[in-house]
Amino acid sequence: MQKNLKVGIIVADVDEYRPLADFIEKGEFKPFKMLLQSGHSFLVAGKKNNAEVISAVCGIGKVNAAVAAMKLIDEGCSIILNYGLSGGISGVRRGDICVPERYLEHDFDLTGIGYKPCEKPAQDRYIYGCDKRITDIFSSIIPNIKGGTAVSGDHFVCNCDERSFLLETFGANLCDMETAAIAYVCYASGTPFAALRRISDDAGDDAAESYRDMNTDGDISLFKAVLDCIRIIADSEEF
Repeated sequence: MQKNLKVGIIVADVDEYRPLADFIEKGEFKPFKMLLQSGHSFLVAGKKNNAEVISAVCGIGKVNAAVAAMKLIDEGCSIILNYGLSGGISGVRRGDICVPERYLEHDFDLTGIGYKPCEKPAQDRYIYGCDKRITDIFSSIIPNIKGGTAVSGDHFVCNCDERSFLLETFGANLCDMETAAIAYVCYASGTPFAALRRISDDAGDDAAESYRDMNTDGDISLFKAVLDCIRIIADSEEF
């Protein structure tokens, strides 16, 4: 029996999204609009089942990412995936591909009134997980994939002192500006989530140049892996 599966893909940056858009626009698709954000609606075919996919380029930052996640869930997406570039903090090198197991907001700070870094009052959890079924699929697709802790904040980390702080305070392996916000929305709504991140820089003093070089190189490995993952999900009886 054909499953009625709908999957959302969130990508922050136009340059990161462009290779996926070029691929989609070679086939059949419908434009997708939400507020100031845009994307595509299209089908991904597995061996037995198809998945309807809505992909959105949401814009950079946690608010944009959270809005996109909530909108895609409201549109009926029962799984949310994300891909993009991240700064490397520890245990990773430039070019590595990671599927983090933990996500937190490193710039949420109420330590001045007695809370731990990133701790949120009246909230039972402030470190969010991912769906192990999805991370296992990514691990089966990508050799030598890395895991770890992803920390997100609304600024670009390009400072060796801040990199050390993120490692010492949170045990961070990589940093970005969106994934923890998506992970929170998915946690709060009970929606399976995973992110696939490629390390573009070392989050140090020369991070900006390294990031720009990789951000515009047209790499297709991330979105190809995401589409392969969706094909497997479409045929799986676990989803």
